[in-house]
Amino acid sequence: MARGGYTYIMTNKARGVLYIGVTANLAARVLQHRNGTGSTFCKRYGLTCLVLVEPHDDMTLAIARKKALKVWKREWKIRLIEGSNPDWRDLSDLIA
Repeated sequence: MARGGYTYIMTNKARGVLYIGVTANLAARVLQHRNGTGSTFCKRYGLTCLVLVEPHDDMTLAIARKKALKVWKREWKIRLIEGSNPDWRDLSDLIA
């Protein structure tokens, strides 16, 4: 049975440094980033604000989406974020 997953983007401020990640447990992963144990990159740049979440029914789809987003131009990623989160609000309070 396939497990679902999430593609997500973390930042430090609106239009700041962007980190694209994938996980099966979004709440735990965001907490890791906030505590500085999620990734060296997020820790180095202080990326603690969750600004985009995309749920996927299958982890392989989430991984494919992450790989696709990583090659996007920066402006495309910003447009994607602002399309669903124009104020760059931290979405971590919406996850359980």
